[in-house]
Amino acid sequence: MLHSEVKKQLVEIVGPDRFQDDPESLVSHSYDGYVAEGRPEAVLFPVSTAEVSRIMQIANGRGIPVTARGAGTGLSGGAIPAAGGLVLCFAKMNRILAVNTRDRYAIVQPGVINAQLQKVLKKEGFFYPPDPASFGISTIGGNVAENAGGPRCLKYGVTVDYVLGLEVVLASGKIIRFGSRNVKDVTGYRLSSLFCGAEGTLGIVTEITVRVAALPESYRTVLAVYDDIELTANTVADIIGAGIVPAAMELMDHIVVNLVEDANHLGLPRSAEGVLLIEVDGVREAVEKEMGRIVEKAWANGAIDVKEARTETEREALWTARRSAHGVLARLAPNCMTEDATVPVSNVPKMIKGVQEIAEKYKLRIGILAHAGDGNMHPIISTDMRDTEEWIRVEAASQEIFELAARLDGTLSGEHGVGLAKSKFLPLFMDSDTREFMATIKKAVDPNNILNPGKFV
Repeated sequence: MLHSEVKKQLVEIVGPDRFQDDPESLVSHSYDGYVAEGRPEAVLFPVSTAEVSRIMQIANGRGIPVTARGAGTGLSGGAIPAAGGLVLCFAKMNRILAVNTRDRYAIVQPGVINAQLQKVLKKEGFFYPPDPASFGISTIGGNVAENAGGPRCLKYGVTVDYVLGLEVVLASGKIIRFGSRNVKDVTGYRLSSLFCGAEGTLGIVTEITVRVAALPESYRTVLAVYDDIELTANTVADIIGAGIVPAAMELMDHIVVNLVEDANHLGLPRSAEGVLLIEVDGVREAVEKEMGRIVEKAWANGAIDVKEARTETEREALWTARRSAHGVLARLAPNCMTEDATVPVSNVPKMIKGVQEIAEKYKLRIGILAHAGDGNMHPIISTDMRDTEEWIRVEAASQEIFELAARLDGTLSGEHGVGLAKSKFLPLFMDSDTREFMATIKKAVDPNNILNPGKFV
């Protein structure tokens, strides 16, 4: 419980209507999309950078932990206040401050919903490429904290590739700004790359300048169907290996396809062992040529059917199926573990085969989703933590999945972050000297360790 004097000071900053410490508010801000929980002592809703600065000065002086929070949709526990303390929820800092398509940038507050920015940009003939599956509810601030990806990132890149500049409040309360509104800027250290993906452990982001792009002239979207998941994976490696880079190439296995069909009734092929949702965008002539090559690759690698979306409605239905997949699997059981290992594309077939063998070994139902074109694998385990024996098997399976990724020259996370979920696996992918270097940076900017403590660094 906060000291009464501290509570008084914080209420003076944000007002009683934006300070919450009732049990319901504390519980509702104690978790995200991961299975763990951590209850804060209070939740504050700042509306300005100045307020955040004053809050941090008090927290730092008292050694009170602070965890920044957007919509709480993260899947690694990044927004969980593991050490208690304060949660700064940015739901009320949700304004789009500027859109300048002539100079290709937008400036937003951290609480802006990804889809909200997309909607505004679309009216101008532009878009913001990073598109996590949760883009309809996740915030740009949260996307920056986790360096979020998404289906389109195969062609366009992840969040850090679009962050031009940030305004950040440090643990001390000092406000720093770096980057600019220029697409080209190599002035000094590229600090956006340091803070993007830092999960709020180095500072609190209060303003974000992002690069935006013109909407493509044309799209073509196909669903390639297979009766063998290995052939599905081989197609991915063959397409990328031929130098073809679609806008998106998403893989779903038999388990995921059938669960999505149960929920949405979209006409997905229930007999399929694997499907690939592939989209190409760009200039019309180039799109036609590139999709022609992709379809040839699909047939050559054993596809039993290739269906094209003929209308925008059909295209949206296919993407609805893909984006709903995690939510569908999450409804199967009280808890859902979504892993996030990434491997080189040439090793995608081996990774999928290995995950299936792990599922069989531990007698678990593991659905496989993947941003397959960039090797980002999402094995999803629906489980119940209250079943102690099953949970032991789930943890053992997770360990083996990451060990497999390490053997296949992979990495721990492609887009979900490390957070609480994967911090214990960090030594598989990062040596002690490198981890020590990260800790040195953390100590330099947050000597009292109040910024999202208990996470990966």
